[in-house]
Amino acid sequence: MSDHTQRFLFDDSDVRGEIASLGESYQHVLAKHPYPEPVAQLLGELLAAAALLVGTLKFDGLLVLQARSSGPIPLLMVECSSERDVRGIARYEADQIAVGATLSELMPEGVLAITVDPARGQRYQGIVALEGVSLAACLSDYFATSEQLPTRFWLNADGRRACGMLLQQLPADRIKDAEARQANWQHLTTLADTLTAEELLGLDNQTLLHRLYHEEQVRLFEPRPLQFHCSCSRERSANALVSLGQADAEALVLEQGGSVTIDCQFCNQRYVFDAADIAQLFAGGGSDAPSATRH
Repeated sequence: MSDHTQRFLFDDSDVRGEIASLGESYQHVLAKHPYPEPVAQLLGELLAAAALLVGTLKFDGLLVLQARSSGPIPLLMVECSSERDVRGIARYEADQIAVGATLSELMPEGVLAITVDPARGQRYQGIVALEGVSLAACLSDYFATSEQLPTRFWLNADGRRACGMLLQQLPADRIKDAEARQANWQHLTTLADTLTAEELLGLDNQTLLHRLYHEEQVRLFEPRPLQFHCSCSRERSANALVSLGQADAEALVLEQGGSVTIDCQFCNQRYVFDAADIAQLFAGGGSDAPSATRH
């Protein structure tokens, strides 16, 4: 299974982990736009982070990671559903992208919004300042300073694969003493800090965990598949036009020479609506049956 998340648990301590590996889904995202190497790398790391975070949540809905800055990469955006469907996009200034540039150089004054949008229940959003040396460091710092469970991230992407690992401290159960809990957490994260990009991107999960934690009792659970999937549709595009109101939608068709084109920024799918389609929409006929010349 080339694209997956896989959970693991330390039997003798209150720590769990998650590994995310994206190959085909990452390639689908990159194939939609000609991203320079530093942009592709950051976008891959953010995809891996989203997959890891979804693995820690118990919800039905959508997780959105959206990073904005005043620099060469003004936007990174990744979505991962509770069904492990992922998609992502980046906006960048090609002439300002330098190979080897740091996160702070690529995304100065950067802020990352983490939004959990459940199908039922209240929407939640947390804000992460992109002030660390890497996305992994920024996310780790956010969890360290928030009231949530201590969580550490390790993320890497090379334009071919995007992978990540997460460790999260659980509420006290097996180890009750606070000092012992902290010592155990420090021990496990220090070992994880020895993980290289080549190991994270190249090793299978069982080998990776054995290399890091061969002296620990680690239980590895069944992997769960990830896949690229874009949630755009002709129906959603039609709903956007309906939200404008009939007069404005008809005016837009006239302004654009007889048809309105809505492009999905994530997958480059194009949806075209002409005057007949607009009339059908507002007559309650739905968005189906585009003509043979449109798709």
